Amino acid sequence: MAFNALKKLLLVGLFLYLPLQSMAWGMLGHRVVGEIAERNLSCKAKKQIKKVLGTESLAMASNWADFIKSEPSYKYLDTWHYINFKEGLNQDEFTKSLMQDTATNVHTKLNMLVSELKKKDLPKDKAQMYLRLVIHMVGDIHQPMHTGRPEDLGGNRVKLFWFGEPTNLHRLWDSDLIESQDLSYTEYSTALNHTTKAQRKEWQKQPISQWLYESYLISNKLYSELKPEEKLGYRYNYDHLDTLNQQLLKGGIHLAGLLNEIYG
Repeated sequence: MAFNALKKLLLVGLFLYLPLQSMAWGMLGHRVVGEIAERNLSCKAKKQIKKVLGTESLAMASNWADFIKSEPSYKYLDTWHYINFKEGLNQDEFTKSLMQDTATNVHTKLNMLVSELKKKDLPKDKAQMYLRLVIHMVGDIHQPMHTGRPEDLGGNRVKLFWFGEPTNLHRLWDSDLIESQDLSYTEYSTALNHTTKAQRKEWQKQPISQWLYESYLISNKLYSELKPEEKLGYRYNYDHLDTLNQQLLKGGIHLAGLLNEIYG
């Protein structure tokens, strides 16, 4: 009993230490995305990934990029987890913004990592780090508030209450909503992992810019629905569960497609 309490305190301490915008989906959501991806890998990709990660699954590798934030020498990765946009962009404006993007963010760095992982002579330690980052960052992109607004740090400054407990819009979508489903990551993945071959093919044709735009549209909607300090609970869960599940599923399918492309 005492050990469990100590373990919980250590985990809370770790989460409080990590930068606010770098925890998309929390541990559970990232593992769901990783697990769904693993179940949709090609045989060739599975073999190549095993050479890089060994016995570490995609689900277990998915949170490395958050855990490593406890090491000061990796602080430069802070801005690799998100990209902020002003509100009200249409798709042409959004795409133009991405085409001109040279900042250090999840868009530019994910594209860089994918390009690097396609190199056959990449040293194993780099390949392992880059793969772990890709797994995590694809999950990040599908958490809508990781495409949120710069002035409120992706919803971190939008204060709310979740079943009476203080939270914020970013944390609500990082972990509060997912954890309220009360499922393990394997149970959650099994419940969501139902797609047709045509659906997978269609989703996996989408470029990274489209993933970002879809998350951006969702984030705009989430902002518009809420008032600061609003008290949320069962109704919010009911209204947004389909969106949450769709983003987790798309994250897994998109990640599988990307890894099949890299290692195919």
